[in-house]
Amino acid sequence: QVQLVESGGGLVVPGGSLRLSCTASGFLFSLSNMSWYRQASGKEREFVAIISSASKPKKYADSVRGRFTISRDNVKKTLSLEMNNLKLEDMAVYYCCRGAARDSQHYCGQGTQVIVSS
Repeated sequence: QVQLVESGGGLVVPGGSLRLSCTASGFLFSLSNMSWYRQASGKEREFVAIISSASKPKKYADSVRGRFTISRDNVKKTLSLEMNNLKLEDMAVYYCCRGAARDSQHYCGQGTQVIVSS
């Protein structure tokens, strides 16, 4: 049974930083591309970042490139998202996912809320 459990969300002021984490189980994590998606209130879920099974290559949405960093630990089966210089428009529920949305084995966790507010 595939399980993805996110943590690390919370309240942060504009310009601040947060680190999201995701613990995976139930599948071959080390062989899977992993990604982060987000969904803001009233909007569709959107791609944030993806990392290949071997940690390279990594791809980012234009809106977060240079501010967010995706990483993984295949031994601990964890996925992380370091978010710096957070903006109001980054406020959303962030989802840890297996693969990309177009992949047949795409699966996401329950999400963790990120609130950006002064």
